[in-house]
Amino acid sequence: MLEIAVLGLLNESPMHGYELRKRLASLLGAFRAFSYGSLYPTLRRLQEAGWIDEEAPLEQTPAPSVGFAGRSKRGKRVYKLTAEGKEHFATLLAEVGPEAYDDEGFGTRLAFFAQTRSDIRLQILEGRRQRMTEQADGMRTSLARTRERMDRYTLQLQEHGLESADREVRWLSELIESERTARPPLG
Repeated sequence: MLEIAVLGLLNESPMHGYELRKRLASLLGAFRAFSYGSLYPTLRRLQEAGWIDEEAPLEQTPAPSVGFAGRSKRGKRVYKLTAEGKEHFATLLAEVGPEAYDDEGFGTRLAFFAQTRSDIRLQILEGRRQRMTEQADGMRTSLARTRERMDRYTLQLQEHGLESADREVRWLSELIESERTARPPLG
């Protein structure tokens, strides 16, 4: 999913690595922990595949009154999406499968819904709703079987998880309905 996130952000505009790290942290932070150690290997891999390229480094100009003996004067690498990268990103956004419905994949895909075709958005939302409905049903069944053996704190934690899953199912249903009513009729 990091690949989709990097390509999606670079599809918006070229960025240097530090800016990309900050944008990824704000984009993915709500959905998953982001490992900074995974960004630069991903950038290298995307560059080797021909999906991103480096622009000429931005020149850094130190303030005249401050000494910069310990700092590098090398400019920051600015990454941009290539034409092949734009095509690959569009292909990734068009893929619908189990990874698009799981916790990590769904959050990343949702962040780029504005760049995703409406029919694909609908499939992803419906897949996620199905997954969350199954998860809530499983939690309900488990809770019914083990409720009397749980202490009150574990019971509250389980009930909280079930309420969260049910709330997400309702939210997804609203998004699906909104997506369906926003789509122009076929034919």
